[in-house]
Amino acid sequence: MNKTKNKYCDNFLGWALSERNLSWSGYRKVRGQVCKRIKRRIEELGLEGYSHYRQYLEENAEEWKVFDRMARITISRFFRDRAVWHSLGETLLPLIVEKSLKEERKTRCWSAGSASGEEPYSLAILWKNRIQPRFPDAIPEIVATDADCHMIKRAEKGCYSLGSLKELPEEWIRDAFTTEESAYCLKDSYKEMVRFYPQDIREEMPGGKFDLVFCKNLVSMYFKKELAVSVFSKMIRKMRKGALLILGNHEQFPLDEIKEISPFDKNLNIYFKNRA
Repeated sequence: MNKTKNKYCDNFLGWALSERNLSWSGYRKVRGQVCKRIKRRIEELGLEGYSHYRQYLEENAEEWKVFDRMARITISRFFRDRAVWHSLGETLLPLIVEKSLKEERKTRCWSAGSASGEEPYSLAILWKNRIQPRFPDAIPEIVATDADCHMIKRAEKGCYSLGSLKELPEEWIRDAFTTEESAYCLKDSYKEMVRFYPQDIREEMPGGKFDLVFCKNLVSMYFKKELAVSVFSKMIRKMRKGALLILGNHEQFPLDEIKEISPFDKNLNIYFKNRA
């Protein structure tokens, strides 16, 4: 019976993802989570099953926004992919900051698909502990965007479970967080370093040019190639020449389609913009 139900959901999900230019392969391992959300939504609407929900989507365009929220996967933690953060703190960020100081401007960083804030706040913590002591005159501007307004609110609150902090050194946890009941809440001095905006990267991006862009486990993983190329092309125009782009460990940048980007560190899946 469960296999039959899973098959019905897989068929529906495959259709719905295709309608939104999303990639089935990216959702294959997490589709159970998405199917549970869809099942709850079907029950909320009082519908009989997936075929009726498909009809409901076809007749109610606004419902696609609900589906988009259900299809978002928001797994994150501080310093996820620790080797990337080590390289940033020891080598890459200092190079970026030196260039910014030479040009007498802020160092601008963007976390795309920031979910509940672990990634941009990781950058704020890294900056305070590794960059600020070395470059006291450098000024960071960290911008974080996510399509889910509920995630933005959670990020602005800045409270997390201890499990989300397991990659951070203990002394950094003590310095950056206060404990409130069972939660670890980021201090205001760190939260103030990040500005959050509710933006769907498919439709809108922050203004200005950036020196460093995080786009991990989003565009390459969950968007169909045509949509991914379109989004990446717009993103690249937001980057200064020499700026770095960081993707997730198992993602690939469409180098065959976009020539302004070249691999910088293949092991860490970091790319740089090679043209103005």
